[in-house]
Amino acid sequence: MRVPQGIKNNESTESVKFSLGSSIANNRLQITNLAKTYKNGVNALKSISLTLSNGIFGLLGPNGAGKSSLMRSIATMQAFDSGTITFNGVDIQKNPNIIRNSLGYLPQEFGVYPKISAYKLLDYIAVLKGINNKAERHNQVEYLLELTNLTADKKLNVADYSGGMRQRFGIAQALLGSPKLLVIDEPTAGLDPLERNNFHNLLCEIGQNMVIVLSTHIVEDINNLCSTMAIMHSGEICFQGNPSTLIEGLTDKLWHKALENDELLTLQNAQAIDSIRLHNGKHHVRIVSDSKPYNGFAQIAPDLEDAYFYTLKQSISKREENHV
Repeated sequence: MRVPQGIKNNESTESVKFSLGSSIANNRLQITNLAKTYKNGVNALKSISLTLSNGIFGLLGPNGAGKSSLMRSIATMQAFDSGTITFNGVDIQKNPNIIRNSLGYLPQEFGVYPKISAYKLLDYIAVLKGINNKAERHNQVEYLLELTNLTADKKLNVADYSGGMRQRFGIAQALLGSPKLLVIDEPTAGLDPLERNNFHNLLCEIGQNMVIVLSTHIVEDINNLCSTMAIMHSGEICFQGNPSTLIEGLTDKLWHKALENDELLTLQNAQAIDSIRLHNGKHHVRIVSDSKPYNGFAQIAPDLEDAYFYTLKQSISKREENHV
């Protein structure tokens, strides 16, 4: 972790009294057979089981897959119907304060107070998190403002921040108190490419010392950040493991061709297409097949997006077959 500019070089780490995570402790989040059905009948979580340790774990899936429901359950923001979640061996449903005292949470919709500066709002949130020592709060707030590149704008009202600045403020408040578990839901939605890159760098910098659960529908975020991941669809886990393992499943099976509109229509009537990417006015069609599907198709190396789309397609087909 770099030393923020707001901390003088001759100040010791003892005087700062703040660090992110622990360089020694290996934290463990265990989710077993988790289920949740809402009052409107939506079965949001269906027997979800995951085991996570220090590092960045990616949760990938389309909108409505159940990702936010899982994140809220982990963060003790909602009760679940059955199953267990333990953090470092403690059942969080029986002892919710155990995880709340170790948690940093950035929900998909992070509300902010109008007409309050970033510094004052972070200071207020720090009080709510139980950081009662004024000097300690000051050190943490200044550190995190520098870490998220908001020092120059700390006196501005958060309500006047841009979307990217609000996201950076959101991660700053989530990191107050040096959490052991960081839960972040769609953190890069609305960020421009530079802000997304800076956010990725920040997560990589802090991810070795805590469990980070990153929920997103952006494949690039998972590809750039996560050594382990899961794909969710309709409240179920379709895949969990290493992204490279998922990609390897399509080795020597992916075929590509760029088509005009009329060619695409003809092909759609005759062949199941796995994905279509529009680029430079042409439809770049990808088909998964053990053999060459049609003349003009060339075999290509798969990427994580190809594997993701194929996994979702297989999940949908399975549900249709089972009439779920």
